Amino acid sequence: MIRFLDVLMQPLRRRIGVLLLGLVLAAAACAANRVEAPVLITPGQTLTGNYLAARHARAQNDEAAAADFLRAAIALAPDDNLLLGRTFFVLVLDGQVNDAVPLARRYVESSPDKSGLARLLLAIEDVRAGRLADAKRHLEILAQDDSFSYLGPVLTAWALQGMGETDQALATLSTLSDGGGANLAHLHAAWINDLAGRPAAAAASLQSILEEHKQPWLRLVELGGGVFVRAGQGQKARELYEQYQQRNPGSRLKPAVIAAIDSGVQPAREIRTATDGMAEALLDGAGILGRQNNPDTALYLARLGLHLRADLAPLQMMVGDLLEDRGRYLDANRVYAGIDRASPFSPSARLAVARNLDQMDRFDEAKDILDTLSQEDPGDIDALSTLADMLRKRERFADAVAAYDAAFLRIGAPQPYHWRLLYARGIALERAKNWERAETDFLKALEFEPEQPFVLNYLGYSWVEQGRNLAEAERMIRKAVELRPRDGYIVDSLGWVLYRLGRSQEAVPHLERAVELRPEDPVINDHLGDAYWSVGRQREARFQWQTALALKPDAEARAAIEAKLRQGLIREANATP
Repeated sequence: MIRFLDVLMQPLRRRIGVLLLGLVLAAAACAANRVEAPVLITPGQTLTGNYLAARHARAQNDEAAAADFLRAAIALAPDDNLLLGRTFFVLVLDGQVNDAVPLARRYVESSPDKSGLARLLLAIEDVRAGRLADAKRHLEILAQDDSFSYLGPVLTAWALQGMGETDQALATLSTLSDGGGANLAHLHAAWINDLAGRPAAAAASLQSILEEHKQPWLRLVELGGGVFVRAGQGQKARELYEQYQQRNPGSRLKPAVIAAIDSGVQPAREIRTATDGMAEALLDGAGILGRQNNPDTALYLARLGLHLRADLAPLQMMVGDLLEDRGRYLDANRVYAGIDRASPFSPSARLAVARNLDQMDRFDEAKDILDTLSQEDPGDIDALSTLADMLRKRERFADAVAAYDAAFLRIGAPQPYHWRLLYARGIALERAKNWERAETDFLKALEFEPEQPFVLNYLGYSWVEQGRNLAEAERMIRKAVELRPRDGYIVDSLGWVLYRLGRSQEAVPHLERAVELRPEDPVINDHLGDAYWSVGRQREARFQWQTALALKPDAEARAAIEAKLRQGLIREANATP
């Protein structure tokens, strides 16, 4: 079965992993596609009612409403530790950090042994107020918590650096000796040494990280180049930048460090104070937790990072991205709007704003942003390809093809990393009834990525539907199933191919498996019904067709299924017992 795979086909987004790829742990978080729906109830007069309403709001990822209900509950039960803990946490998630501080202070006083996140908030507040000794005290306690065994020492080191105790700060980092902790230690030792005016030591720590991570992430490149230049190693800075650009040819990164190399002027430090360093540490911690699929705590850390440094663009991008994942598109756009237009992250932020407007069914506004971005940078393709994706999702296939074509005009000769764009245009062309061009795009995508399961599936399925290249189509779809055995759509393709080839007995188990994997899909249920009918299992066939109808197929499919039910019943009545 063919599907659009819109998540796959979106331009590579500036997600958490793009900012911090490979620092300690790697795992992907999946973006939700929900339009914001505020909770349409207001705080009530009962503790239970407010608490349950807060839980409902949290389940809807509406932290603003949850905070209102929890505040109302706290007013009715001011000494309830559970409510205190949940309320300060939700307030931070919603960006109401100042309001969370007094509640966190009460929580630490009442539950000192269970107060890691609260202590972290109080430490950050102490840093903002210049109370570094108090912050250090909280952080040293925090470091004893297993949940903060990495982040606690790093933040403590920055507090010490802020107090002028560089050697002690570096000694604190040296306690992080295992794999992930050592990576963080080397990273922040580089930044601390650089800030302390120890360029050679900073470059040595940076080199340790680069030897461990052969493909450094964007933030490391951005900050590391400056470290190398200040250490008199400008060539290493240039190599770091150029190698990143080669691996990420669509990157808009234009670091000041390269201009500094050419002009002979040292670039300004981006980490100018210990407070900036703490914000970087929270960025790192949030990235790690995000990749561990712990989005609530990741957002908590990222919000605290912005509380320390509101203009840190990578943190703004991360908070916006985490809000998108929660379906909070309007809130995400407010965060993106705060990113300086001069920042290299600004184009990505504006792309994200456009995508979120599209999710909120504000396509015309999204298109205006994309048109502006496209005009501002005639060499860029992201805005055009994003617009094309939006048009394709709206089934405006001819318009989508035109937008993809405009993107390819800017590309010139496609490169291997353009396979996604070829695949996306191929889908739009196929749906626009231009099979000859679509087939060319699919074949070119496979030339670049011979074992790409989605392209194998789409092209193979299309050939079967056309009655062409059947043996090759079967081979391609079997390969796709081998690569993605738990993808119900691809498993359905194999079963349907076998059915269309007259091998119904062989098709049935594959289609049954596809229904197990995607029981909610009407097309897959319909396919299984057809296969059951062809092998004499008419009663089960009718059940699958009825199930398909209940799953609300499109009008054309509904009419076909209803016709099969009528004709099938007639055939069964005339059948020989």
